[in-house]
Amino acid sequence: MRIVGIEGGPWEGLVRAPARVPLSSRPWRSVAYLLGGFLVALVWLAGTVVLLVVGVVTVPIVVGVPLLRLLPRWAETLGRVERARLRLVDGRPAPDPHHGRPLLREAATWREAGHGLLLCLLGPLNAVALLVLALLVGGPLLAPFWRLLPFAPSANPSWQKVTSDPALAWGASLAGLVLLVLAAYLVTAVAAAEAGLARTLLTQPPEEELELRLIEVDRSRARLADAFDSERRRLERDLHDGTQQRLTGLMMTLGLVKMELAGADPEARKLVERAHREAGETLAELQDLVRGIHPPILTDRGLEGALAEAAERCPVPVTVRVETSHGRPPESVESALYFAGCEALTNLAKHSGASGAELLLRDAPGRIVLQVSDDGAGGADTAAGTGLVGLADRVAAVGGTVSLSSPEGGGTTLRVEVTWTS
Repeated sequence: MRIVGIEGGPWEGLVRAPARVPLSSRPWRSVAYLLGGFLVALVWLAGTVVLLVVGVVTVPIVVGVPLLRLLPRWAETLGRVERARLRLVDGRPAPDPHHGRPLLREAATWREAGHGLLLCLLGPLNAVALLVLALLVGGPLLAPFWRLLPFAPSANPSWQKVTSDPALAWGASLAGLVLLVLAAYLVTAVAAAEAGLARTLLTQPPEEELELRLIEVDRSRARLADAFDSERRRLERDLHDGTQQRLTGLMMTLGLVKMELAGADPEARKLVERAHREAGETLAELQDLVRGIHPPILTDRGLEGALAEAAERCPVPVTVRVETSHGRPPESVESALYFAGCEALTNLAKHSGASGAELLLRDAPGRIVLQVSDDGAGGADTAAGTGLVGLADRVAAVGGTVSLSSPEGGGTTLRVEVTWTS
């Protein structure tokens, strides 16, 4: 049976294997944790009082300002020490909740300071309780040997009667052994409770930690998308300025050779004409490749002009509506929307059977929307190899979403929305 909240926590040993607790190191580690909390509380409280008092007194001579600024760092130091001490109880690492921001602006710093105040209250109580518990357990446990102890205090008549009678002394010792077992459970439970409270205060709340991880994933994904777009633009420039220009020069040279061979051997002329034609076809293919990597029109005319040019190339009549007034989006967003629009138009031409379509580009504060609708047969299926999955992945890389509505016989509407702030 799985017990929620127990796995790996301070209560795991008590709940899963309670019979092993008295014979394990858990009770001794719990005692060390509770007594250590008292010592840490003393040091932290003394340091806090010194920084606060000396800092306030010396503020008029400016010396106190840096001392007061040390208070958040002092609370953060306490948090680091306490997170390390949690390993005594449950053995699990306690992640640092700080994220590099100024300490006073982080909730974790204030939680650490609150934990310090709580520790100043619980530390002395724990120390006193452990002392009383040691006396209550140690006295009966050592009853048979009480008279042999050099430091044994003078006993009252009742206790003297017990220690002087071997039968009563060994009976008391047996009772002390039972009390020792019960004390082991009690100390372990108290330490587990205080460690659980400390972990709650000193570590990142699970919801906040998950939110921060998701934010970092989004940022990492955006950085990867930007790096991919930058590399793609570099490749496009290299092909355009290098290979494409050399092919153009080759075509011009072959054209001149063809003119020079006007009256020469027909076979040689055919070979030159064939080479000239294949060079032209290769150049056209390279231009299409460059356009697919990063179309120059997207840089020159922006997203609106690039989508309008893509709509003109579509064999299905496409009406283009542009309702933008908030400036150009980032290059990565432009690129994702452009290729999403091209993919939608390609699918429209190949699979829809539509007689007409509309491409709408509209922006609003905080987002930009691309929508392609047609009056075709509908029934678009993302699992049918239409490129919609790749389209969704490309859009998701820049923090966007894709929605598809394609009922049978009711046309298809593809909507791409990307969060964007100018």
